[in-house]
Amino acid sequence: MTTSTSPSLVVQTSSNQLANDEEGVQRRVWRGVKRLHQISSLKWVWIIQTTMCLLGAKLALVFNKQTFSPDSQTFDGITKRFRNLKKITLDCLRLNDSTVGSILGPHIEELILLKCCSRFSKLFTRIPETCPNLRVLTLEISGFIDKFAQLMNVNLASCRYLESLRVKVRGGKIYNYSIVLVRICILMPQTVRVLKLEPASGTDISIFLSVLNTRAPITPADAAQTLTHISLVLDKITDDVIQTIARCLPLLTELDLKDRPEYEPFDDLSDLGVQSLVGFKYLTSLSLIRNRQRILTSFKRVTDMGMFLLSEGCKGLESVRLGGFSKVSDAGFTSIFNACLKLKKFEIQNAFLLTDLTFQDVSKVPRSLVEVKLVSCSSITSEAVSELATCSLLEVLDLLGCRSVADSCLNNVSRLDLLTCLNLGGADVTDVGMKVLGTGNAPIACLSLRGCKRVTDKGIMFLLRSEGKISKNLSSLDLGHMPGITDNAIATIADVCAGLTELFIRNCFHVTDASVKTLAFKGRLRRLDLYNCTALSAKSFEFLKKPLFRGLQWIGIGRTRMLCGDVGLAEIYDERPWLFICADGCEVGCHDGWQYHIVC
Repeated sequence: MTTSTSPSLVVQTSSNQLANDEEGVQRRVWRGVKRLHQISSLKWVWIIQTTMCLLGAKLALVFNKQTFSPDSQTFDGITKRFRNLKKITLDCLRLNDSTVGSILGPHIEELILLKCCSRFSKLFTRIPETCPNLRVLTLEISGFIDKFAQLMNVNLASCRYLESLRVKVRGGKIYNYSIVLVRICILMPQTVRVLKLEPASGTDISIFLSVLNTRAPITPADAAQTLTHISLVLDKITDDVIQTIARCLPLLTELDLKDRPEYEPFDDLSDLGVQSLVGFKYLTSLSLIRNRQRILTSFKRVTDMGMFLLSEGCKGLESVRLGGFSKVSDAGFTSIFNACLKLKKFEIQNAFLLTDLTFQDVSKVPRSLVEVKLVSCSSITSEAVSELATCSLLEVLDLLGCRSVADSCLNNVSRLDLLTCLNLGGADVTDVGMKVLGTGNAPIACLSLRGCKRVTDKGIMFLLRSEGKISKNLSSLDLGHMPGITDNAIATIADVCAGLTELFIRNCFHVTDASVKTLAFKGRLRRLDLYNCTALSAKSFEFLKKPLFRGLQWIGIGRTRMLCGDVGLAEIYDERPWLFICADGCEVGCHDGWQYHIVC
């Protein structure tokens, strides 16, 4: 399970405006707030801060949202009431370019446009000249577009204050547009410190960094103009890429590299490339991840020796994420874990040789770990988890795919007073373990039990009807792929979890229309995943109509019998223009499949 920060639309008025007509501004904003409060899917916070300056109060209206995709009419209603927007994070899936373009201007400092397709290509070329004061720019784009080449004309040199640039393309092949991304970066101002490109080819990145190094030599006088954070999704991580980055960006503090090879590479990262990382004297965050969705491959040329060298040269690391290092054993991982005394975040993925030995002495050394993720590490057992549970500052514990983790460690886990996120997906836990977890003091807000096939309705009752903190704090619960879950468990959840906003029950074949009815009347859900719940019928679709499911923003109904063609969809969308109904197999919010829902 992953955790994500909810996007926000921030509307601010300047201090001068309030000084001229403070009461009038407040009255106008309050009228807008009352109008927007009718939209049940928006949560709003009205903040007035008074500074030390005379009449220097600052008024801000913040809309916190997740998977909220407004239509043009709703969005126009918001922006007409609030001008001079400074920070915007916007889901563009159901908007047109003219609507978004109407809010652009020199007042914008942070612009994050998500889920954009080809109709926004011309808009992108206008951003630099229309928003010259931008400090943060993020563009998420569909790759299935013919006009993508128009991005070649995006000259960001006009944005003289730009500090962060992120361009993320979904779909298509890397070689179709990687050179476009490189051109954008070559034209970016030297003020940029944070750069994220997804995806890009390793060859093009090496060319780009070489050009960047020629344009802005690294000297003490140029330190302020140097990239300090870089995040790349590549076709293949190689020694050459690492060495080029180390040579061109020696002042780097955060390095995040992920690759998605389409075939088994023979010239990818090796111990020599890992050794090059020692050249980053200021590095505090390191992420090297191999994605295995396309092909089951790993970094076979990196061994324990590479990790030994890394641990000796990068002892200041505070965050380490390593995925796909199949030839690294406990010796290599232990060297990293014990050498980095400032370590706060530690994540290992698909490490087949990682065992409990790496964590056997955790309790003997004071540690400041707040996040530990051991994903698909099949040799990790309850013994290692019990040791990790001695880290009293732990807030996130992710054990997805650790099949040997069982009930015996949950007593220690339940005592973590700061633990808010726990992923036990695929673990060998039972109803007995749920009872232990339910009586604990851990204030768990996000819990995933996906694929825990030995947990039944009884376990959910133990978990939520006990006297622990979890039932009072739970906001997100994943019960997908659990054959023992029926309508009884859903009824318990609806009765007990008043603060629950996300519920995932995909592939739960014994969940029927009765569960949807219960959630419709009692729940306060914002996101609900019912994918492949085959016992559901068209009767459940009727519960999506007002006034039921008040506040629902996203629902996944793919591979169910809830929807018969497009019958009833128009009526639902007319009533709830901010609700998105996904009839495919996307995970919540369609973050990994939204590009398939658009027609450009």
